[in-house]
Amino acid sequence: MTSVSTGRSPTPPPLRPTDPPGDTRRLMHDAPQTGTTIADVAARAGVSIRTVSRVLNRSPLVNAETREKVETVIAALHFRPSARARGLATGCSFLLGLVHNDRNALVLDPLQRGMVREASACGYELVVHPVDAGTNDPAEDVIEFVQRSRVDGVVVVPPVSGIASLPARLAQVGVPAVALSSVRLKGYDAMLVSDERGAAAAVAAHLLDLGHTRVALISGPPDAHSARERRAGFVEALAKRGVPLLAEATGDYGFDSGVAAAQALLGADPRPTAIFAGNDVMAAAVLKVAAGHGLSVPHDLSVVGFDGSILAMMLTPALTTIRRPIADMAATVTRRLIDRIEGRPGMAELGTTLVLDVQGSTAPVR
Repeated sequence: MTSVSTGRSPTPPPLRPTDPPGDTRRLMHDAPQTGTTIADVAARAGVSIRTVSRVLNRSPLVNAETREKVETVIAALHFRPSARARGLATGCSFLLGLVHNDRNALVLDPLQRGMVREASACGYELVVHPVDAGTNDPAEDVIEFVQRSRVDGVVVVPPVSGIASLPARLAQVGVPAVALSSVRLKGYDAMLVSDERGAAAAVAAHLLDLGHTRVALISGPPDAHSARERRAGFVEALAKRGVPLLAEATGDYGFDSGVAAAQALLGADPRPTAIFAGNDVMAAAVLKVAAGHGLSVPHDLSVVGFDGSILAMMLTPALTTIRRPIADMAATVTRRLIDRIEGRPGMAELGTTLVLDVQGSTAPVR
């Protein structure tokens, strides 16, 4: 388990005999002796300490006008509630889990940043758990993680989100879960579905509009929903325009597999004039192999990736790719998870928009 930040603090000291039973000031916010206290906020806002506590804990029992007044005072006094005391008062850890099995740092980085951005704004912190790919029971690995870390809820991303038994097992231990996927999955409290099939169809249309008819594909691992969706969307869109797929190779979303696939495709006769790679990393591998074959991109070969990672703009030429707003997607599911944890209603299915970002790696066929 890799922890970004656990936010744990030592066990708080017991209430003094002079402290009244259930003293909200000590229990909820345990502010430093020299700092602003919840009592200071209550006095400035002209409300009770209990009302300030309710505002801090986003209770629906506070009307909008009072909430706004208290939040204004909190900001003016730079009051920072204690996560330790909030946890004691609510029975929550204020920790969220991110469960993944993705080796691609270009995806994980914006994913974590998006989650942290939203979690921090709501008083939560993030614990990251990479699932052991070699375990016989990856669902049990996740359950052991959530019980060990005491997270209040988890965001589950592909390919882990596709484990059929996982949603039910999380529900059994009472841990809310929101998932990301390219297909609809049963059992999660909520999920964000990205239309990767439709995005791949847009790639096919772009290449066909440029006049390419010798088109090849480097698909991702066949057991991944994302790889199957991207392949299906691309091949179906070609077929609708009467163009068969010239050739196909399979990778694992890693650079080395992209190199091997590109070597096979570019060594064939006839050679493709365009290659769609299942992610930006494998597309970068195509550019490398093309250069080794003396091919100019995009004059001799057009190349398209998928993800819209920072890598796409670092390459020469800049990579035409499907841009996934991963950080925003992560923030959206994190917000929905927090709503679920705190008892607020929300949509069970969320969405996002994937956009074809045309850059310098594609051009009309010569």
